Amino acid sequence: MRLALALGRRGQGQCWPNPAVGCVIVRDGRVVGRGWTQPGGRPHAERVALDQAGAAARGAVAYVSLEPCAHHGKTPPCAEALIAAGVARVVAPLEDSDARVSGRGFAMLREAGIEVVTGVLAAEAEADLSGFFRKATAGRPSITLKLASSFDGRIATASGHSQWITGPEARRLVHGLRARHDAVMVGAGTARADDPMLTVRGFGVARQPVRVVVSRRLDLPQDGKLAQTAGEVPVWLCHGPDADEDRMAAWKGFGATLLPCALTGRQIDPVSVCEALAAQGLTRVFCEGGGALAASLLSAGLVDELVGFTAGFAVGAEGLPSVGAMGISSLDEAERFALAEVRQVGGDVMHRWVRT
Repeated sequence: MRLALALGRRGQGQCWPNPAVGCVIVRDGRVVGRGWTQPGGRPHAERVALDQAGAAARGAVAYVSLEPCAHHGKTPPCAEALIAAGVARVVAPLEDSDARVSGRGFAMLREAGIEVVTGVLAAEAEADLSGFFRKATAGRPSITLKLASSFDGRIATASGHSQWITGPEARRLVHGLRARHDAVMVGAGTARADDPMLTVRGFGVARQPVRVVVSRRLDLPQDGKLAQTAGEVPVWLCHGPDADEDRMAAWKGFGATLLPCALTGRQIDPVSVCEALAAQGLTRVFCEGGGALAASLLSAGLVDELVGFTAGFAVGAEGLPSVGAMGISSLDEAERFALAEVRQVGGDVMHRWVRT
């Protein structure tokens, strides 16, 4: 099952809106087939593993990191494929939260006389598939907030100079993290100040993450990198109801997808943003700031994981803070996360925190 989970992680960021699943088929103590959900969501992990196993799948044990699907979509149900292949036992951590499956896959297998074992490494599987589950149950993707800052929590000097706070090793790791998410999201201020590409570089990915910018008025540079490459790598713009129509037309002309979102006060409602992204199929979103967007997501309780990269220098109080104003007057009002990992990356420190 640990191997099945590891294989499933290979599909993270590549197979949305489908879950990133892994499958290992074992017969007589030997792995005869293995697979994971392929880019774009098809074929499913079970189909890949069964094709590799061939006739050796008969009488074998299939370890799958999520309940096999039971509904007819663009491909036949994986539960039916396992039955047709003649596997003797299926081991899985937990049920699929998709209402079209949710126990039906296990029921089909049992009705066919296949032994089904559940609960194996369920916590690990739930963590790996948290975005898929959250989209199904809460109507939003999981959000990872990444912040790279100086020792005193600044992301730029007072003049706006920000390249580079962290070293090349940390920046490479960030590209690896981008590759494991369906989308990379920034606020309009970051898009204007940095003119970022927001793509994965240095890693061979079959599917680049969607590039999402939250901009109420769409006041973004139309001669920047995002506009120039919107026809090659998806750009989605979450905008307010008062966005300028000429700007909307221009961005549509570049090939961007426009997602209208509601306002809360003078800002775009972060809940509306997350709901719009989930409606498009996204399950895992990697937010890279800036400060205003980070503050709005944290204030709304929408951040599921924090990833910080801290450099060994100080900028001072006049520098730009990594998180904008949140209106917190008592420490009891601040949501606390649990420390999951700390490690040195080049000359910087990476620390990862998860929602408790």
